[in-house]
Amino acid sequence: MSPLSLFDYSPKLFARFSSVVAKTAGPLLPLVKFLGVALWLLSLARFGLVIWQWPRVATVDGVWKVLGYGIRMDLILICYLLMPIALGLLLFPTLLNRSSLGQKISAAWLSFWLVFMVFMEAATPPFILQYDVRPNRIFVEYLNHPKEVALTIWGGFRIQLLFALLLTTAVLFGVRRLFRVPVVPVARWGLGKRLVVFPLVLCLLLIGGRNSFDHRPANPSTAAFSSDHLVNELCLNSAYSVLYAIYRLKDENGKNRIYPQMEDEEIVQRIRRGMQLPPSAFVSDEIPTLHRQTAVALRRRPMNLVIILEESLGAQYVGALGGKSYTPQLDQLAGQGLWFKQLYATGTRSIRGIEAVTTGFFPSPARSVVKLGLAQSNFFTIARIFKEAGYQNDFIYGGESHFDNMRGFLLANGFDRVIDENDYPAPNFRGTWGVSDGDLFRRADEEFTRHGDTPFFALVFTSSNHSPYDIPDNPATNPTTERGTVANAIRYADYALGEFFRKARASDYWDNTLFLVVADHDDVVKGPSLIPIEHFHIPGLILGGSVDPAEYPKIASQADLAPTLLSMMGLSSEHPMPGHDLLRLPKEFPGRAIMQYGSTHAYMRGNQVVVHAADKPAQQFSFSSGKLMPVREMDQELIKDALATALWPSLAYRKQQYALGDHSLAEVRLNGVHSLAGKVGGAVK
Repeated sequence: MSPLSLFDYSPKLFARFSSVVAKTAGPLLPLVKFLGVALWLLSLARFGLVIWQWPRVATVDGVWKVLGYGIRMDLILICYLLMPIALGLLLFPTLLNRSSLGQKISAAWLSFWLVFMVFMEAATPPFILQYDVRPNRIFVEYLNHPKEVALTIWGGFRIQLLFALLLTTAVLFGVRRLFRVPVVPVARWGLGKRLVVFPLVLCLLLIGGRNSFDHRPANPSTAAFSSDHLVNELCLNSAYSVLYAIYRLKDENGKNRIYPQMEDEEIVQRIRRGMQLPPSAFVSDEIPTLHRQTAVALRRRPMNLVIILEESLGAQYVGALGGKSYTPQLDQLAGQGLWFKQLYATGTRSIRGIEAVTTGFFPSPARSVVKLGLAQSNFFTIARIFKEAGYQNDFIYGGESHFDNMRGFLLANGFDRVIDENDYPAPNFRGTWGVSDGDLFRRADEEFTRHGDTPFFALVFTSSNHSPYDIPDNPATNPTTERGTVANAIRYADYALGEFFRKARASDYWDNTLFLVVADHDDVVKGPSLIPIEHFHIPGLILGGSVDPAEYPKIASQADLAPTLLSMMGLSSEHPMPGHDLLRLPKEFPGRAIMQYGSTHAYMRGNQVVVHAADKPAQQFSFSSGKLMPVREMDQELIKDALATALWPSLAYRKQQYALGDHSLAEVRLNGVHSLAGKVGGAVK
């Protein structure tokens, strides 16, 4: 037979092969088709991601592990999806070549999941570019905000969106042909054969879905073989990672089981000890962290407080922190107040920043408390203290305040008023995420002036530095740089900030107002480490008419800012915040920071870092020059303190132990004014 005749004969060979497969598989034919096509599509997508991320994959010598673990993780999803069809074919046998209701349901079920898999893989590259992970719980949460997400995708990922739609449409037409009524007749199996074969098939699917003979089934941590989290996630598929994230939402109201366990009493004991307070400071057993904080500063009258939460401003973009020179205004302001050299965010999303600076609550692998049910009333925020002291509490935002449940949470927990996008009748510029930072700050200045002698607290949340980075024309942007870039968005946000402070200095409220400028998180948090600590480094500055220039060189957390602000304002109170008053820390204490990166928790004290990853034993590192280096001998006490910090948020949330006591009080020390220079635990230069 000549080579050319093989090509002529190949369609016949394929048809004969298909006939043999159909005859052998019988009613199992749809399962076999789905298994083969799904494995092929997911493996092809993974191979493309491996090529794209080859430098990181090659660094850990992980190509074969990624591809091998990938098939294993794909089988988990595929086996679980095939179980309902296998069970249906056992209980309700039909002739596959007959257009019956069962055949239609089977075809619809299998077609939907194949299309869903392809859609999720198509959505993966832009998600990795933004978050350095496969689609996960963040992907699910953003589905609650279709307008903002749609505009962001259209503005920044238009080409990827069109490609995903075209690919998904093509697959949709393909699967319709794949699972249509077969031309080759498929005989129905008798009862005896079904009773033998289908229980065996179901057993194999169960084993494949569990994918482990250990006491726990396989999960994403099973495929974690390297210190590079993204390489580990390439072993998964995005449909599985999203469905697993939805499944894990059930843990939010129960005990946290992804980390090693610790008795509740020991958790509380270690949290209290970590607060660096004497035992006499604690005033409640029902609310274990409730304590009496005595302010360092002395004030003649109540001070105003303004927290400016800057969107996506990591230290890598701040010249005064050794980053790129995108923030000349902030760099100049850094020399005019208390400047934090080593301040770290608690998370990677804005909602974590809001959680940290308004509640002082530590992060957890669950969603931020701003979105959790038990925190929607009687949950502590510093606005509650200010309300007791007679303050007006405002949240001023340029976008839609319902996003991430900000409006509902804040109004339910001490805030009096929310100003959002709908309250700007004639803004100069309106973008995807609302009005510009310039409009935001002009409105904020108007509100602060309007308060007059009434003390006020305001949380001002910017949004211009957010993808797709649509900003108004302004003198701060680089005209040679393409529009819609991070660099120009940050330059504009910095320009708007500088304009606000120039106006604030000339205002009547300047001398009696404390301002905190702090980032919510870095813009894109990614890297080859288990947790990229260098991308949690953010700018922080406290300034105002009564604040002397100083630097705070120790490590600090976003969760430390609220207690420190109360102390600088001269506001003594009882509250449950476990963060440190940085003005009262012992000189020998090196400072600590808490960071949550998806399901990975990091606790850093000095240069020592303890990392708890999901379903993995603790690991300890030394952090130096932006790198985590494993230590030879782990500090068991430090590991226990870190574990307590990881477990406490779930415990406090579940038992509703984060509130003010029945007799909490707030008072302003009115005996005079003390300078704050030299008051920061001996650490101010």
